[in-house]
Amino acid sequence: MNLYQQKQIVKTLLLLAAIIIGALSLWYTNTLVKKLSEEEKKKVELWAEATKKLADLTDATTDFNFLINVIRNNTTVPVIMVDEKENILSWRNLDSLKMQDTIYAKEQLADIRKQHVPIEIKLYDGKKNQIYYKDSLLLTKLRYYPFFQLGVIALFIIVSYLAFSNSRRAEQNQVWVGMAKETAHQLGTPLSSLLAWLDLLKMKGVSMEYLSEIEKDIGRLNTITERFSKIGSPPALRKENLAEVIRRSVNYIRTRSSGKVSFEINAEDESQTVASVNSPLLEWVFENVLKNAIDAMNGEGKITVSVTDQLQFVYIDISDTGKGIPRSAFSTVFKPGYTTKSRGWGLGLSLSKRIIEDYHNGQIFVKSSEPNVKTTFRIVLRK
Repeated sequence: MNLYQQKQIVKTLLLLAAIIIGALSLWYTNTLVKKLSEEEKKKVELWAEATKKLADLTDATTDFNFLINVIRNNTTVPVIMVDEKENILSWRNLDSLKMQDTIYAKEQLADIRKQHVPIEIKLYDGKKNQIYYKDSLLLTKLRYYPFFQLGVIALFIIVSYLAFSNSRRAEQNQVWVGMAKETAHQLGTPLSSLLAWLDLLKMKGVSMEYLSEIEKDIGRLNTITERFSKIGSPPALRKENLAEVIRRSVNYIRTRSSGKVSFEINAEDESQTVASVNSPLLEWVFENVLKNAIDAMNGEGKITVSVTDQLQFVYIDISDTGKGIPRSAFSTVFKPGYTTKSRGWGLGLSLSKRIIEDYHNGQIFVKSSEPNVKTTFRIVLRK
């Protein structure tokens, strides 16, 4: 079992634990709410019975002190007693000053009617009074408590997810940096050897026609080594003519692609299209996107690079006439390991996104895609 699988298991267990804790908590809270609601109903019924007894002055055996104590003991449940015509006779556990206002009292009565079925009191003279009651403040808070719990559980899940995501991203960054530095280090030794051999061949009088091609390849390897060495540390940015950077990348890809692929560069004012960039890294991005475009066209079609100057930003649109990208995969194509090819690691676009966003404070995304017609990647750079 690899580290990724272990993390997935831990994340799943944490999620299940949060769901189980939430479910048990909700069940227990609802049980308490039901019991407390039953107790409050019994308390109101007892209060109603005591009120009825106090109203029955014909019973000489009535213990008035006990009944008064029963009525006084209800200090939590709001109640309103009305007569047969719905006139308010008395109330309990409501604001006494506000209840003097007839309008406020009627509003409270209308609100209290909505919660429970009233308790009827049959008086000794045949008349009937009704007692309306609603949940106490404690019970009301307890009813809303499960929602608070759900919020806490949701917050716990979100924080846990973000913590794992940041941890995974940090590990990915370490892998990226370690792999890049090691690659640059490994390339350094054979490059030095190749340069020495090149000098020796020049001394031996080998034809410069052959040596110039070898020199170009060595220069290319030096560029690749420089690119890898810059991963993991803030690269130096300087003002560059973007049209020239794009042209170098296109020319490099053109010489290494099929003659069936045509390239077109559209720039409004090439001399004025300037931005702060790191040329070796930015060329790497262009080359990755262009290679993906050629793969998407199966080595046959047209690639158009358009540069638009928008004062604060520069938009670079790279379009191809390939098979297209499903809308659901617009963001997925930039994730490490995503590839539709039988060969390759699926790191090109992921690395490009990292270079543009982390090192150039820009953006790269799939602007649009129409199957077998046109797909456009957009790069946004700050001027």
